Amino acid sequence: MADFDYDLFVIGAGSGGVRAARMSSGFGARVAIAEDRYLGGTCVNVGCVPKKLFVYASHFAEDFATARSFGWSFGEPNFDWNTLLENKNREIERLNGVYRKILENNGVELINGRATLINANSVNINGHTYTAERILVATGGWPDIPDIPGKEHVISSNEAFFLDKLPERIAIVGGGYIAVEFAGIFHGMGVDTTLVYRGPLFLRGFDVDIREKLADEMRNKGIHLLFDNNITDIEKKDGVLHAAFTDDENREFDAIMYATGRKPNSKELGLEQLGVQLNDNGAIVVNGQYQSSVPSIYAIGDVTDRINLTPVALAEGMFLARQLYGDGANPVDYDTVATAVFSQPAIGTVGLTEDEARARYANVAVFMSSFKPMKLSFSDDPEKTLMKIIVDRDSDRVLGVHMLGPEAGEIIQGIAIALRAGATKSVFDSTIGIHPTAAEELVTMREPVADD
Repeated sequence: MADFDYDLFVIGAGSGGVRAARMSSGFGARVAIAEDRYLGGTCVNVGCVPKKLFVYASHFAEDFATARSFGWSFGEPNFDWNTLLENKNREIERLNGVYRKILENNGVELINGRATLINANSVNINGHTYTAERILVATGGWPDIPDIPGKEHVISSNEAFFLDKLPERIAIVGGGYIAVEFAGIFHGMGVDTTLVYRGPLFLRGFDVDIREKLADEMRNKGIHLLFDNNITDIEKKDGVLHAAFTDDENREFDAIMYATGRKPNSKELGLEQLGVQLNDNGAIVVNGQYQSSVPSIYAIGDVTDRINLTPVALAEGMFLARQLYGDGANPVDYDTVATAVFSQPAIGTVGLTEDEARARYANVAVFMSSFKPMKLSFSDDPEKTLMKIIVDRDSDRVLGVHMLGPEAGEIIQGIAIALRAGATKSVFDSTIGIHPTAAEELVTMREPVADD
């Protein structure tokens, strides 16, 4: 057996990489991890964590208005962007330190620098070669901006977390999670916000009723939605961005943010030279054991471009550590993975959409309820919550649950457990609700929506 420096060398200290590294070390493996940017990866630094903090910050504008309807009186609220940035940066630095401690406390050697593969068992960092029996690539994804004239003037979500000042007018291009979340964030902070999407309706892949209702709610809040439209050219004049659109209109903005997807961060790692198979998007192709076409090289998380969610990367990292160095593990089950979109109002969803269910099952029932959140009882805010349950009539099994409304992610997490346990609609119906809550609506819906 060859004499290697390490049993496992991990490239990328994001959520998945750190989880695989520290668990493998806990099982007795000699582990090193390399990171050239920041500990915690996208999620901690320019993703889930700061985004959720920004969502909280932006929603206070509505909370202050609602508070007045409950008898609170106070002066005109004032938002300070720099205070938010300073506090956000302090929290991220704390979390960076937490990740560093996790690695140190679990005996994982942290090497700062960009790792490139030399061969199937060696990497180079800062001119030094390290060898390992196995190499794990966990480098995540990176924002992808289309090549249009003037692209040098735009920002991605990465830069949005570090703006020197808030723009007065912003266009956000895209139709996925990041686009709709940042539309709510900037609007809530007082920015004149326009969301541009090339298709007829954003959030492709989510349930259509939820998508349509969110579009209505965003318009009601004052966010401009430009569907079936796109930017073709951007010019900067006197600090103002002049954007030409496919509808032949020219519009002016102070900032343009592209949220048009993320690509696997697989470039310049030396993968192609070693014959590691990549798909057309640059994702590393892996088998059920997260093994690439080169047997000693593995990959997990967004760099494989499957279900690009932090908890999925964590699950993959845990499986790999247990499989390689522990007592083995059951494969990660990608069925019924719950997710949330921190739009305003938020989305929580698990299981099949109505369209997916009807494509797979012959006899589908749909239960749906829409109501005004109790918190808005005294307010003239027209926002409404929407809940939807998809059921296979033949087995009574609940196939999907979808929600648009406050705390949707918190509510759907518990529902995801029920769906994974195989809950039926009769189980939902026999469950006593918690009153008064929005969540109780999920166990009180009795009449299905009439079929067309």
